[in-house]
Amino acid sequence: MKLLRILILLAVPAMSQAQDDLLSQLQKSDSAQSYPVTATFKSTRVVNGQSVETMKKKHLDFRISHRFGRLNSGAYQFFGLDQATMRMGFEYGITDRFMVGIGRSTSQKVYDFFGKYKMIEQTSGTRIVPVSVTLFGGGGIATVNKELKFQNKIHYTAQVLIARKFSEKLSLQLSPTYLYRNRPEVTGDEKLLLAVGIGGRYKISKRVSINGEYFWTAREKNTLTAPYHDSMSFGVDIETGGHVFQLHFTNSLGMIEKQFIGETAGTWGKGDIHYGFNISRTFSFDKKNKKSAN
Repeated sequence: MKLLRILILLAVPAMSQAQDDLLSQLQKSDSAQSYPVTATFKSTRVVNGQSVETMKKKHLDFRISHRFGRLNSGAYQFFGLDQATMRMGFEYGITDRFMVGIGRSTSQKVYDFFGKYKMIEQTSGTRIVPVSVTLFGGGGIATVNKELKFQNKIHYTAQVLIARKFSEKLSLQLSPTYLYRNRPEVTGDEKLLLAVGIGGRYKISKRVSINGEYFWTAREKNTLTAPYHDSMSFGVDIETGGHVFQLHFTNSLGMIEKQFIGETAGTWGKGDIHYGFNISRTFSFDKKNKKSAN
């Protein structure tokens, strides 16, 4: 019995030391890992423009967007609410990093299509990747003018979306843009338009954030040949489960890149501001995740 007590007293410090060594090794192993930075933006859009976010694999997003008339149209037009344009679209995640989308706008009766691929994902930990980079490419066909040749109805857009989530509340994004129109809407306007967008998101609560974006275009503004202005928008994102509501004010009436980057006719200084909203609803077709959730 005395021998047993002596063995127990000798074993306790050894076990304690072994436990400390094991915890130390686990902490070192844990700190050696890298973790993806998620939810840089809550939606695939900042306001009008694309964000670095992509749909998850086997998830479908049904999106309805409205833009009303100008606030300065007066009480007779109910400050723009009597007039409205709409875009309806679907976005689907092929993989967690690659998604495709289609849509149709009442403005110019445009059918649009696009793809997005998240090439680089921001990470934290020992292997730090400071930004997320997503490639966007799309196009569209305007069908409002039946007399035009098919090739004159087409436009193309390419973007490199570069974003960083600086903290749990603040995210910023830069969006160099290439926009080509086979036939511009205004005679004398340039077919090729280069632009740079900057956007941001600031969370004010767990489910609410303030968003803003501005697109600078590399052309002379408000000329007779191209009477357009830079697009600037501000809004509020509200998340409610599978829905994301985006309420915003913008000087752009259109909801695709050709329209809000290349054809914004209004200015904030003159009160040419449109109230609008996006409603996003996501559906999951991933049976494995549904079973595990149940």
